[in-house]
Amino acid sequence: MKATRVERGRFIISSFVFICFLCALASINEVRYDSLLKFGRCALANINMPSKVNASTSNTLLAQSSSSDDEIRVLFGILTLPDQYQRRHFLRLIYGTQTPVGAKVDVKFVFCNLTKEDQKVLVALEIMRYDDIIILDCQENMNKGKTYTFFSSLPEMFNDTEGPNPPYHYVMKTDDDAYFRLQSLVDSLKPLPREDLYYGYVIPCPSMDPFVHYMSGMGYLISWDIVEWIRESDIPKNHLEGPEDKIFGDWMRDGHRAKNRFNAKWSMYNFPEPPTRCTHELWPDTIAVHLLKNQEKWIRTLKYFNVTDNLKPSKLYHIP
Repeated sequence: MKATRVERGRFIISSFVFICFLCALASINEVRYDSLLKFGRCALANINMPSKVNASTSNTLLAQSSSSDDEIRVLFGILTLPDQYQRRHFLRLIYGTQTPVGAKVDVKFVFCNLTKEDQKVLVALEIMRYDDIIILDCQENMNKGKTYTFFSSLPEMFNDTEGPNPPYHYVMKTDDDAYFRLQSLVDSLKPLPREDLYYGYVIPCPSMDPFVHYMSGMGYLISWDIVEWIRESDIPKNHLEGPEDKIFGDWMRDGHRAKNRFNAKWSMYNFPEPPTRCTHELWPDTIAVHLLKNQEKWIRTLKYFNVTDNLKPSKLYHIP
């Protein structure tokens, strides 16, 4: 009987120990399973997340690239004189209130070296305030190489490995007595090539063929590859003096450049008075009006194109 009781006690103790062992083992396995399950979920999440992040980043970069590629970049150079302070301020109003869609148009005022003490102060203040002036290393002139200096200086000024290439698709050279409607200009450029392009108002005035003569100095535009050619070629360097627009046309002819040409006549024209073969009545299909030599002509032109239509009503002013 004693032996039987002892054996029963041993059996009960052994069974209890075995049951505790099983419980401990089950607890350990559950922890491992949960850990493995969490690890697996984490691993799967890490596998999927980079693809989502990469896809999102890729889509963003593609959108930015597409936007950048579609946007036209134009350097709009207005050749003027250092002392023309009032004219520059006026033109800042004219172009600063235009916001063309589909393009980045940088308006710059261009003249040669400063020669007076007051210029060194006043022009410096303009640059500090507006940052829209290019001072060329030349003596002020109209038909002795200023246009060449302008175009040939641009690659060194703007070619930057950190910026877009090319820095601009097109460069416009115009005068300070011309009014350009920037949106109309941009719209006319959208279907045109971005290489070997020469754009403007064909001279002589009755001509409509851009391959015979040259574009008027009121404003002509070229693609960036021609700007770089002007800097590198000896043809422009050896032929500087004379009417600057005609000389420029000679460069294109002698260098066999500007295979793509666009005649913007009669969207570009001289102010209608006094009437000549180069004038045209003001009309909606206008890109540029030239020979605005006085305030009256400017005001008539600006009123015709309703440039103040976007003026917002306010209690601060009353303009009938």
